[in-house]
Amino acid sequence: MPSIPSNKPYRVGRSRTGLGLFATKPIKKGAKIIRYFGPLLDCKKKKDDAIENKYLFELNNRWTIDGSVRENIARYINHACKPNAESDVKPRKRKVFIRAIKNIEAGEEINYDYGTDYFKAYLKPIGCKCDACEKKRKKKRAEARAERARLKAKAERKALKQAEKLAEAKRKAKEKLKEELKAKPKKKRKLETKAEPEAKSKLKLNGRPKSATSRKSANAKSANGKAANGKSANGKALNGYIRTRAARKKPSAPRQPLPELAQQPTPAPAPEPVLQVETITSSAGLVH
Repeated sequence: MPSIPSNKPYRVGRSRTGLGLFATKPIKKGAKIIRYFGPLLDCKKKKDDAIENKYLFELNNRWTIDGSVRENIARYINHACKPNAESDVKPRKRKVFIRAIKNIEAGEEINYDYGTDYFKAYLKPIGCKCDACEKKRKKKRAEARAERARLKAKAERKALKQAEKLAEAKRKAKEKLKEELKAKPKKKRKLETKAEPEAKSKLKLNGRPKSATSRKSANAKSANGKAANGKSANGKALNGYIRTRAARKKPSAPRQPLPELAQQPTPAPAPEPVLQVETITSSAGLVH
């Protein structure tokens, strides 16, 4: 590292991007800080045009300053998107000075804008590390964290709502199941009460029931024109549900004799045998 006279208002120190130039004394706005110098390169010469490094400072289309020499302390000044100094180029004199554009306090780093071409070629691929860009990145990171927190909170609220809906659905299902279980015995009773008159209506009212089970279910006492439970079935209701009427037997027509049998004469009835009783008189006078 080159030695710097004590009367100079700057020093080389450690920076965020490596080495940098820092103010040792307050520097007023518009004051010249340091000169950027080095060998002049003629772009018309192939030998000079072939040199490539990061410290080339272009004055015009022909002349370029090669600031890679160690004596050039100005090469330690870093780039900044919002700088506190600027390059004052004098093409005719082929000189470049770094001049303050605002008041610089002691201990503050001196920086200037390298330009769009240098930024795109060297800084953009790796990312600018100046204070302004760092603040932008911090702000973006903070916004990203806030957005992630917002999305997380939103997802949690959504999950909570879904859980509440699921719990409500389960509760309603349980209540519905309880109501169904309570209503089930009532339905059974209704079905049984409906089935009883139907079973009774199937009984034979003018005869015996079809089976003993139907007889028991109908509680039949007499089937000759009477209904179950001792009530008349001729046009009256059974147990108050179904009206049935006893079936009346139609009088059957007299059977006609066959024509063959009708032509044949009926035989005369045979005479009844006469019992002859003999009376035998014994010597004793008894009759046998």
